[in-house]
Amino acid sequence: MSESARFAGIYPMLYTFFRADGSLDPVALRRQVEACVAGRANGVAVLGLASEVRALSVAERRQMMDWTADALGRRLPLAITIYEPTVAAQIESARHARAVGADWVILQPPPGGQTPEAELIDFFSRVGDGIGFPFAIQNAPEYLGVGLTPEGIGELARRCGNFRLLKGEGPAVRISEIVEAMAGRLTVFNGRGGLEIADNLRAGCAGIIPAIDCFDALVKVHAAFTRGDERAADAAYARVLPVIVFVMQSLETLLTYGKALAARRLGLPPPIQRDKTLQATSFGLACLARLAGHLGPLP
Repeated sequence: MSESARFAGIYPMLYTFFRADGSLDPVALRRQVEACVAGRANGVAVLGLASEVRALSVAERRQMMDWTADALGRRLPLAITIYEPTVAAQIESARHARAVGADWVILQPPPGGQTPEAELIDFFSRVGDGIGFPFAIQNAPEYLGVGLTPEGIGELARRCGNFRLLKGEGPAVRISEIVEAMAGRLTVFNGRGGLEIADNLRAGCAGIIPAIDCFDALVKVHAAFTRGDERAADAAYARVLPVIVFVMQSLETLLTYGKALAARRLGLPPPIQRDKTLQATSFGLACLARLAGHLGPLP
C-alpha cells in the first residue's frame, strides 16, 4: 500500500474499556478492532485523548499497543499516539509502537502546560530524529493547553524530514489555513469526532481521526467525497451530525457519553468510568439511547 493510501481516510480512535476490577478489558478492545475492519475503516488509531491516554500507566499504554496490534494483525494501517514526559521516553515508546506494527505514531506534547514554542519544536525534533520513521504531532491547544502555530509547524517540518503528518483538533477554517501554509509538505488529519468532516476534506485534509462511536457513518461521508459526490457526502454528514454534536460538547462528554454510545453499538455492557469528572444523567442516557437507536449497531 502506498504512503498516500496508508495515510488517508477514517482512522477510528479506540476507547479504553475497563473491567470491574479496574484492569484493561482486552475483549472490548478486540471487539472495537473487529468493528473497524468490518466497517471498512481506512486505519485504526489508539492511545489518543479518547483512549484516556493520560490516565493510563506506562504499563497500560504498552499493553494497549500490544493488544491492538495483535488484534489488528496488520489488516489495516495502525497509528499509535505517544504520550511520555521526556524525549528519551517518547523515543523508547515510539520504537516499541513501531516494533509491534505501528505504521506511524502521533506525538503529544509533554505534560506540564505552557511550553514555549521554540522548546516544543526542539522537543518534537529530537524525538523525530531519534525514531527515524514517519510521525505526526497532535496539535490540539484547546484540549492539551499547548500547541504550535502554523509557523512553528513549518519550522518543525523544515528541521525534521520524517515529520510528515499533522493531527489537528480545530475548526475547518483554521485547518484550511494550516493546510495552505504547509503547501503539500504535510498530510493533515483533523479530529473533533468528525465535526465539519466534509469541509475538512474540502480544505485539503487527508482524513479524520474520530472516536469509534460513529465512525461507520464518517466512512460513508469520506467514501462519497472521494468518489466526487459532494452532495451525497453532505447528506451523509447531516444524518450523523446530531450524534457528533451530542458527544463532542467537551472531552469529558466524549469520555462519558461517547464511550457509552460505542458500548451500546458494540453490544458491550455500560462502561466503567475511570475518569469521574462527568457523571451521566438519566436525561443524558435517554438522549444516548435515542441516538444509538438511530445509528443501529456497529458492524
